[in-house]
Amino acid sequence: MMLDALSAPLLIAQTAELDAASRVTYRLEQTFRYTYDAPVTDLRQRLVVLPPAVHGDVHRRLASLTVTGLEDGAVRRTDRRDAFGNTVTRVRADRVADHVEFRLAAVLERVVPTAAHEAHAAVPRTALRDPRLLTPTALTTPDAAVVELAESLRRPENPLETAERVCSAVHAAFTYRFGTTTTRTTAAQALAGGVGVCQDYAHVMIAVMRHLGIPTRYVSGHLIGQGGTHAWVDVVVPGLVDGQPGAVAVAFDPCNDKRAGAGHLTIAVGRDYTDVAPVSGSYSGEGVRGALASTRDLGVVSIQP
Repeated sequence: MMLDALSAPLLIAQTAELDAASRVTYRLEQTFRYTYDAPVTDLRQRLVVLPPAVHGDVHRRLASLTVTGLEDGAVRRTDRRDAFGNTVTRVRADRVADHVEFRLAAVLERVVPTAAHEAHAAVPRTALRDPRLLTPTALTTPDAAVVELAESLRRPENPLETAERVCSAVHAAFTYRFGTTTTRTTAAQALAGGVGVCQDYAHVMIAVMRHLGIPTRYVSGHLIGQGGTHAWVDVVVPGLVDGQPGAVAVAFDPCNDKRAGAGHLTIAVGRDYTDVAPVSGSYSGEGVRGALASTRDLGVVSIQP
């Protein structure tokens, strides 16, 4: 059945329909094609695109990442877990003639649990005090304006109420505009400019939450109805895990001013974008120019009310 999902037609589904469903099956297909105007050597590529086996109520049923364009036996590949549990694929090749392509195919299934809290991803209880989730990074270090925003939102309430307030405030502080920021834009720079993309919204919310002492992590994933990858945040709070006191990650999407729902699919989590960049790498070739073209096809193949 899951193999059939790779070829089944996609359904037209509204967000409300997905949120109300008891079971949803998704298909994700993604390609990254690098082309070069002359042969290159010592290709080193890092990819963080394979979905986790389980994240909250979402289960990976099938997943494959294939590499084409290289000579047989010329590819050295490893797939390993990083410190956050993400699957990191590293590919090395001594020579690339003119192109290399990475193709992802995955089937994911969301099974709504009987207890609402089980929809959130369980995390180790130590995450509540994890310095990686509480300490600013180069991309999330607050300046005076970020601190001022954070202090204006500080209330003696539970972390989720604070997160709701911060999510809305960050959303209101921005105008979504593609092409005005880069992957190196900091939270302080983005807030000062008032324009940006989902990554910038996420970085500002993380900067504010960490200043308030609430552990928060960056999420890289996909959103139904959006063409490329998407970013949001996980707020780590105390919660029940298998009926016992533990910690859970509750997802907020400041770009859309809401909690993440059934249209959001997590791929990886980290301190900021740098930890979970979908693709990055290097090659050698004096004067050689390279270009990246990517595609993504994400949709629903079945829904059970």
